Amino acid sequence: MNEYFPHLVVGAGISGLGLAYYAARRGVRTLVLEAEPRFGGCIRSLTLPGCGDFWVEAGGHTGFNSYGHLLDILADLGMMGRLTPKAKVGYSLWRGGQRHRVLSALHPLELILSLPRLFTAKARKPELSVRDYYGAGLGARNYRDLFGPAFSAVLCQPADDFPADFLFRPKPRRKEVMRAFTLPRGLAEIPHALVGRSGVEVWTSQRLVEVRWDGKDFRLRLEDGRELACATLSLATPPDVAARLLRPLVAASPSPGVGYLDPDGLAAIAGIGMSEIETLSLCVPTTALGHLKPTAGLIAVDDAFNAMVARDYLPDPAYRGFSFHFRPGELDAQGQVARACVALGIEPRVIAGWIQVHNRLPALRARHRARVARIDAALAGTRLGITGNWFQGVSIEDCLTRSQEECERLFT
Repeated sequence: MNEYFPHLVVGAGISGLGLAYYAARRGVRTLVLEAEPRFGGCIRSLTLPGCGDFWVEAGGHTGFNSYGHLLDILADLGMMGRLTPKAKVGYSLWRGGQRHRVLSALHPLELILSLPRLFTAKARKPELSVRDYYGAGLGARNYRDLFGPAFSAVLCQPADDFPADFLFRPKPRRKEVMRAFTLPRGLAEIPHALVGRSGVEVWTSQRLVEVRWDGKDFRLRLEDGRELACATLSLATPPDVAARLLRPLVAASPSPGVGYLDPDGLAAIAGIGMSEIETLSLCVPTTALGHLKPTAGLIAVDDAFNAMVARDYLPDPAYRGFSFHFRPGELDAQGQVARACVALGIEPRVIAGWIQVHNRLPALRARHRARVARIDAALAGTRLGITGNWFQGVSIEDCLTRSQEECERLFT
C-alpha cells in the first residue's frame, strides 16, 4: 500500500521548507522530498576542508530587517536572539585586474541629465528590462561602467535582460531589528531549524521520476521504485524541473479538475530559463592577508566572475572567507583558483581550504509578472501548489512570500 500524506512538497530549499512550515502551522502534516543529499537549496553555509569550523556563505549572504516573513518565522522558532549584526564594510570595483573605488566609475553629469527618465518611464517599468530602464535612467556610460556590473553582481548573473521591476522590490523595514544580519553559524541555521519543525518530515536523496493523478489523489513514484500518495502536492523546484514533472498532469479540457494543470500554465512555466553559476569558496589565514583591508567584496566589470562576496562582515581571528561567483564554462577549477588569487593578491599555496559548488538561479525576463499571472490562473481551483525563487524574486523573503501565499490558497 502506498504511503499517504495530506501534503507533499518536492524540493527542500527555503521555498519548499517555508511552505511546509506554513502548512504544518495550520495542522497539515507535510512530507518534503529532496533529490540532493542536503537541504537548504541556495542557502549554503559551508565549512571548508582544513579550516576547522570556519564557515563561508556560498549562496545567500544576508538577511535584512525588511524580510518580514523570515523574521516572523525566526520569532516563532525562538531564534531572534541569534540574529548577529553584520559589520559595515564596503565594496570595491574590479576592473582591468585592479581594485578601484566604486564611485570612480561614476559619470556625474550624465547621471544628473539622465535621472528624470527614471521617473517618466516608471509606468512602463514592468515591461522593460534592467538595461532598457536603468540604461536610460542612469545614462549609458554609467550603466556600462558601474550600474550594469553592480546589478549583475547582485543577481549573480547577467542583469541586462532581467525584468526591471523585479530587481529592487520595496519592502517595509522593521526598525526594531538590525538592518542587515546573519547568524552565528551562517544562514544555513534557518533551513536546519525549519527541518526540525513539528509536523514537517524531510527525506533527502529522493529523486522523483513520475507524478500522476488518479482522480482522487496524486501518486508519486520515486527512483528507487517506492510510491507515495498525497491529497495536495506542491512543487518547490526550478521551473525546468517543475515543467517536466507537471507534463503528465496537463489536460486540454476547459475544466480538467483539481489534479490537472492547463496547457497555458505549463507553457508559461517551461518558458522560464535558468542561469548556471559556478561558485568558488575559499578561506585564507588572516596572517596572509595583512595587505587587504576588510571588504564586503568585489563588483567585477570585465572578468570571468560577476562578484566576490567576503565574510569580513563577521570577523574571525584565524581566517577570512571569500566566495567568487563565476560565469559557467569560462575557467576550470584551477583557473578559478588562480583568478581568485590574483583578485586577493595572494599565492595559491597560502589558501587554507577551498570548495567549488554549482548554483542555479532563474533567468527572469521582462514582462515576467504577466507570465506569473498565467501560472496562477492555471493553478486556481487545483490542489497543486507551486513556489520558488521565480515568482516574486530571488531573495529569501521573496521565496517565503510566495510560499505563504500558496499555503493560504491551498489550505484556507
